[in-house]
Amino acid sequence: MTDTPIIVWFRRDLRITDNPALSEAAKTGRAVIPLYIFETDAERALGAASLWWLHHSLKSLQKDLADMGLEFCLRKGRASDILESIIGQTGAKAVYWNRRYAKEARERDEAIKSHMGEREIEARSFRANLLSEPWKVETKTGGYYKVFTPYWRAAKDYLDVEDPLPAPKNVSAHSGTIASDDLDNWQLLPSRPDWGEKMKPHWTIGSQGAKAALESFLGGPVEEYAEDRNRPDKEDGTSRLSPHLAFGEISPKQIWHGCKGDLEKARVFLSEIGWREFSYVLLFHNPKLATENFKDAFDNFEWNHNEAKLERWQHGQTGYPFVDAGMRQLWQTGWQHNRVRMVTASFLIKHLLIDWREGEKWFHDTLVDADPASNAASWQWVAGSGADASPYFRIFNPFTQGEKFDPNGDYVRRFVPELSKLPKKYIHRPWEAPQNVLDYAGVKLGRDYPKPIVDHKKAREKALAAYKASRE
Repeated sequence: MTDTPIIVWFRRDLRITDNPALSEAAKTGRAVIPLYIFETDAERALGAASLWWLHHSLKSLQKDLADMGLEFCLRKGRASDILESIIGQTGAKAVYWNRRYAKEARERDEAIKSHMGEREIEARSFRANLLSEPWKVETKTGGYYKVFTPYWRAAKDYLDVEDPLPAPKNVSAHSGTIASDDLDNWQLLPSRPDWGEKMKPHWTIGSQGAKAALESFLGGPVEEYAEDRNRPDKEDGTSRLSPHLAFGEISPKQIWHGCKGDLEKARVFLSEIGWREFSYVLLFHNPKLATENFKDAFDNFEWNHNEAKLERWQHGQTGYPFVDAGMRQLWQTGWQHNRVRMVTASFLIKHLLIDWREGEKWFHDTLVDADPASNAASWQWVAGSGADASPYFRIFNPFTQGEKFDPNGDYVRRFVPELSKLPKKYIHRPWEAPQNVLDYAGVKLGRDYPKPIVDHKKAREKALAAYKASRE
């Protein structure tokens, strides 16, 4: 056994530092075969923005592994078939991987582990992408927490976050040749048009980019995070680590360790890591979190199936500048500010009465940080149908939210440039601007910028009535 290689199967853990599967394999002294499988039988295909990120993240990891003297093997197909093929070709007697938590993925992993056991091939899995396993933090009655605050209080009492693992050194490489796919042939990048080019300047993809983003954030912005996280007009108000976390280019343990010098200063920031942990608890216990209401009382809600309004929301043409800025930021950068996510989601659900699942699907496709747990849990939170959810009757006002969190209109001007010459008094409510102000700004409503798709007051009343009807 000591002279047989170990396959290290990378998934959403695209890093060499604090990677338990890689570290444990390296510790054995046996040759390591790093493998990534683009699984064609996955329960849910990655969205287009995630595929774009994945391409560049794999390129980055490929370089990191090459620097360690390891050749990264890329294969596309069914994981079980590919593992069989590589085991047969190399004589590997062990496969190590880091755990994932969606039900279908767990079941595939368990089936592979069982099959390996029957063949006397060692299969080991590790916790790498969460601070605690989703089944670990229990209520006093043995159930799982459905409210975030008591969950996070209990989780923090339980957590003893050990130091991150360093990147392993002197890792033995497999001497044989293993056939590997050409990453470019997977065609993960968009073409005709190549919309990925407009997103590229906003990100440094890979573990080095994640490390730099964390260091930059902890070097100053974290001190004002409690306030600035609500300000989309402040470009450095948040960490922008979410896509790096989603692809495992950085671990939550590395983030926690980075904050260790002053956990109180980073308390609010770390609670966002807590929300991610809580979302995985919900996903683990509710496998259909992205498609079924957590609260079945919402199953009777009558949604408005309006493709035209859905498309106007998707493309930032609602006539509400703060909402439109958010949707265009998403389109241009693959990311949207968290405060704006709440407002844009609330607008779709409660102003347009469109099913939250349509929004979840759009974000899944267009976000570079489309996390299977956080995305679904957050959409259900806004809808009122989820665990510890915002009540349905809490309806974000799309223009007062803008006036509060983008007071000078800088965020709107950045992403809705046709309104850039409007004074801040009217930047969030252009329909109230006098004609001479609109003329000076070069804005003709209905031509240069749309009139509001719905009237806020009437839409709010309609939403409340629909909610009431669903409870009767």
